[in-house]
Amino acid sequence: MRLWIKASGALKDTYSIWIAKLSPSGPCRNPDLETVIIKATSHDEQCMDYKNVQRVFKWLRISPLYLKPLLYIVSMRMEKTRSWVVALKGLMLTHALFCFDLPAVQKMGRLPFDLSHFSDGHVNPNKAWVFNAFVRSYFAYLDQKSAFVRLEAMKGTKRGSKEKEETVMEELQGLEKLLGLIDLLLQIKPRNPNMNVVLVLEAMDCIMDEVLEVYDKFSVRVHRVVSMIIDIGGKEEARVGLDVVRKAELQGGKISMYFDFCRDIGVINVSECPEIVRIDEKDIHELLKIVRDGGVSKKENLEGDNNNAIVVYEGNNCRAITTILEQKQLDFKTVITDHWEVFDDVMDTSLPIATSANPFVDSLSIVPYIPVCNNHVLPDLIVL
Repeated sequence: MRLWIKASGALKDTYSIWIAKLSPSGPCRNPDLETVIIKATSHDEQCMDYKNVQRVFKWLRISPLYLKPLLYIVSMRMEKTRSWVVALKGLMLTHALFCFDLPAVQKMGRLPFDLSHFSDGHVNPNKAWVFNAFVRSYFAYLDQKSAFVRLEAMKGTKRGSKEKEETVMEELQGLEKLLGLIDLLLQIKPRNPNMNVVLVLEAMDCIMDEVLEVYDKFSVRVHRVVSMIIDIGGKEEARVGLDVVRKAELQGGKISMYFDFCRDIGVINVSECPEIVRIDEKDIHELLKIVRDGGVSKKENLEGDNNNAIVVYEGNNCRAITTILEQKQLDFKTVITDHWEVFDDVMDTSLPIATSANPFVDSLSIVPYIPVCNNHVLPDLIVL
């Protein structure tokens, strides 16, 4: 049965190459390039044909214009195949495209094909589900990675044109996306000892490199963002930052277990586990303090401690204490009293000034206050 599957796969590859050579050239069709791609993603499950993979990339190095027909040919082959071998080789070929620093690759966005529901049609379903899961998880990661790369490229373009500076909250969202990508990477693994074939182990080599690269990027950015949050003292940013730190700590243990698992199954490209992200306890306490105090940064706190004055109000058996912030480092005081205070001012001394016990009478009024001393008897208006 296994020999029949191999012979059938070789026959399909030969037929596909023959069809490709007879197909006319066009904006999305290149017979020579299609022939090389078919050979690079053949049904041979022994190993990846790296010779033809390099020939594919040679076309791309000649001109970035070949990216469009390359993606079209790979997409057509991925959509039609029912072989986990062809699907996995196509994903590895697509994964390698991100190594090229080409704007067209960075702006590709979501992958132009869908393997989220892939199902092998040649292997017994009881044995095929592990290969199907491997292909689906690998596709899920590459699809999200492609979208993330496009988002990062757009941000870089905006920063280059000085159109917009990235806010702390946007930085935090980027960290959350990186954590999501790492979670997707950790889902890509053989789930059965029978999967420890050469092709799967070669794919795991690519995954291990990717884990190291993405986690290193996260490690560099998370320390910088935590410092920014402490400087600005934003309550919402501190809350999200604490959530990111908590997820990173939980993820660190999963990464260590993942590296141990890959070492046990015989993945060759297993280096030392990366240094797990550890945020300083002092910084975590600062974030907690910002959340608790309602968004006060360490810098503002220090300034506030030096520039606060206490004002006490006493009256009618009431006592109130409030705090005011000094401005321009002046010694301001606030005095609250029940006694009315009259301030000297420049006045016209030619006018009489009235004195009154009534506190609501303006003692500085330019209109003289004349007490009523008239004793005239008013007539009886009712009689009149």
